[in-house]
Amino acid sequence: MPSRTFYARRRTALITAAAATAALTALTVTPADASPPTPVSASTARTYLSELTVKAEGSSDGYSRDKFPHWITQSGTCNTREVVLKRDGTNVVTDSNCAATSGRWYSEYDGATWTAASDVDIDHVVPLSEAWKSGASSWTTAQRQGFANDLTRPQLIAVTDNVNQSKGDQDPAEWMPSRTAYTCTYLRMWVQVKHYYNLTVDSAEKSAIQSGLSGC
Repeated sequence: MPSRTFYARRRTALITAAAATAALTALTVTPADASPPTPVSASTARTYLSELTVKAEGSSDGYSRDKFPHWITQSGTCNTREVVLKRDGTNVVTDSNCAATSGRWYSEYDGATWTAASDVDIDHVVPLSEAWKSGASSWTTAQRQGFANDLTRPQLIAVTDNVNQSKGDQDPAEWMPSRTAYTCTYLRMWVQVKHYYNLTVDSAEKSAIQSGLSGC
């Protein structure tokens, strides 16, 4: 029959192993849902598109990114950018300030993979300037802040930084992700966001979206 010493040593070993496992788990965070919220289906997107008001794009007069307060605190020390980096990445490790110190990010727009958070931008699928020219110029600052930090709709996504910069404030008639496998998803995201926020579309934009969704 095993001695009391045997059981004590076994208990100590199990506790040590459990502690080591817990420490490892705490260091590495692998998101369960490493992507933006799933957009509406292509058929729903086509319906939404038909419901959007077609109107010539408005002026950018008065526009400023400062009028869309973004990367606000979401919880603890984590702001919106940091939340999306963790959500869209794999094996993301953060420090006590919630800054990502390591991880992997796959950019759906161009198919590139990055291991430094500094190489990744958080894209507003419907750009802030585009929103301004499509109706957001009449919103309150609080409404624009909600739009710029929306984690519920498919409005924010981690992508290659220079790809995001090349997109600028262009709509689907002017710019689309180079990775064509993402075309349908991107257009569904775009339409869902514009529909939810009751933003307008110009005729060229609507035509390009209709054409793209027809193949989905």
